[in-house]
Amino acid sequence: MNEWVMIFWVSSGLVVYAYFGYPLVLWALSHVRSREVHRSDITPKVTFIITAYNEEGRIKEKLDNTLLLTYPTEQLEVIVASDCSSDRTDDIVSSYAARRIRLIRASARKGKEAAQKLAVEAANGEVLVFSDVATILPKDAIANIVKNFSDPSVGCVSSVDRFIAQDGRISGEGGYVRYEMYLRELETRVNSLVGLSGSFFAARRAVCEPWAEDLQSDFNTLLNSVAKGLRGVSDPNSIGCYKNLTNEQKEYQRKVRTVLRGLTVLARRSSMMNPFRYGLFAWQLFSHKLCRWLVPFGLMAALLSNLMLATASSFYVSALLLQVCFYGVATLGTFSALARRSIIKLAAFFLVVNVSILNAWVRFLRGQRVVAWESSRR
Repeated sequence: MNEWVMIFWVSSGLVVYAYFGYPLVLWALSHVRSREVHRSDITPKVTFIITAYNEEGRIKEKLDNTLLLTYPTEQLEVIVASDCSSDRTDDIVSSYAARRIRLIRASARKGKEAAQKLAVEAANGEVLVFSDVATILPKDAIANIVKNFSDPSVGCVSSVDRFIAQDGRISGEGGYVRYEMYLRELETRVNSLVGLSGSFFAARRAVCEPWAEDLQSDFNTLLNSVAKGLRGVSDPNSIGCYKNLTNEQKEYQRKVRTVLRGLTVLARRSSMMNPFRYGLFAWQLFSHKLCRWLVPFGLMAALLSNLMLATASSFYVSALLLQVCFYGVATLGTFSALARRSIIKLAAFFLVVNVSILNAWVRFLRGQRVVAWESSRR
């Protein structure tokens, strides 16, 4: 009985800490430790890198949006890195050659990071800015994001995500994105980010070399920055807008791929969770990434131990009823129109996220890895 009690409280504590404890500790630290980002108007040479694979339906919109960016023309280089696209993507990009947009095509399809590596090697910029085709940027996006590099402690910068649901309303994921953006704000204030928005981020060239073509670029670039004694920050004025996926199955698979790629990076660079070497950041990496990815195991252990303890006291009976009700509501919200209601949608989203994390763990432990990539159709 004592063992089940310990499992229940440890597993429940893990879940609470991952989603509430870590942000609360960051919030408390932010009142005694504040690392301001010293931003100023600078115009370094920038290479803007767009990675694409079979994007004939959206690449023109992205290129037109890029041409509207207000940054000194002589200081801006635009490269589209095509991961050996087999449709008209490359032809469309080539038609923009006279407008200072350069195509770099991979000779074989090797994945997003491999295509980005070709662009990084060809880039002339001091600052490299990465963006996905599906992300629409405001005119001052580059001007705003490079301001952060006037602070010598900054190695990379993440944009703030703006999630737009198909019906224009805030959904469960919209609330989740806001939660993540607030967490990044706290991390920036206290020390460093633990992850970047892959859809729109910037980095000093120094932290992009050497470039790993088999590791998730946004996460690995952040770790490169910290390893070089720099930090990652979130810029509230750098906005990247993207829409939700219309196909929920594809959205689920995207979540699985994202976590699987993240687990691969963390496993390769687990030494960065050594507090004697990386100090406060090691705790952040452990809390934000590993603990979050362990939550599905915590949820299962909490439910199983609660079942074993149900007859021990009225407290455990009540706790079990709460868990059963939560999973019932979340499951109902996943498969019914009730998911449109914000609270039910959030519960359903929480369940789907953790099922996708569990799926990613299973694939990771089986030795599966994601290299080749195809952007999600939004």
